[in-house]
Amino acid sequence: MVKKSMSGQKGFTLLEVMIAVFLLAVAIMGAASLTTSVIKSNSLSQTLTTATTLAKDKMEEQKAANFTALPTAGSPDYATANGTVQASASGSYYTRTWGVAGTDPKTITVTVTWPTNRTVQLRTIRASD
Repeated sequence: MVKKSMSGQKGFTLLEVMIAVFLLAVAIMGAASLTTSVIKSNSLSQTLTTATTLAKDKMEEQKAANFTALPTAGSPDYATANGTVQASASGSYYTRTWGVAGTDPKTITVTVTWPTNRTVQLRTIRASD
C-alpha cells in the first residue's frame, strides 16, 4: 500500500478560501454602497442644474425687458422635473418667482424652489437704459 503525504500537495486550505471570500464580499459591499452614493449625487446635481437653468432663463428674460416696464413682482410660474415651464402648479416640481426692487438701479431677484426645501436664488443689479 502506498501512502500519499499531504506535505507535498499544492493548493489553498479551506480557511484561506473562506478568508478570501470574506474579503471579496466586503469589497463588493463597499463598491455597492459607493455606487448608491454616486447615483444620489448625480440626481441632486441634475436637479440643481435644472433649477439654476430655470433661474438663469428668467433672469435673462428680465434683463432683456424694457427698464421702465420691469414689474415689481411677477406671478410665480412652475416647471416639471425635466425643466418644462408651465403656468399651473399641477404636476410641477419647481416653483419660480421673481421680483424687482428699487428705482434706479433696480435689483432683480429670481428664486427657484423645489420640494426638498432647496432653493436657488440669482440676483443682479440693472441700471436704466
